[in-house]
Amino acid sequence: MGAITSAVIAIAGVIVGWITIEFACKPCLDKGREAIDRSLNPDYDPDDDVNDVRAPLNPNPPPPHAHILHSDPDAAASSAAPPPEEIKAV
Repeated sequence: MGAITSAVIAIAGVIVGWITIEFACKPCLDKGREAIDRSLNPDYDPDDDVNDVRAPLNPNPPPPHAHILHSDPDAAASSAAPPPEEIKAV
């Protein structure tokens, strides 16, 4: 009876592990399965995919000076720390 119990527990562990991997890696597994389905489809033609090679990688870039918080350059300069004094060696 102990062997049957051990076998049932082992099979249940394998099933739970499989389900866990399916949930944890779902996006990656879905992409892989789609790629396999496309490669096995005799009617699939990669040239029919709509991929614009010349499209920009970032279609909505941030404004050129988005990292600057102040619009007044004097205000930004006045809030900066003063330059350190020179140390003279004798």
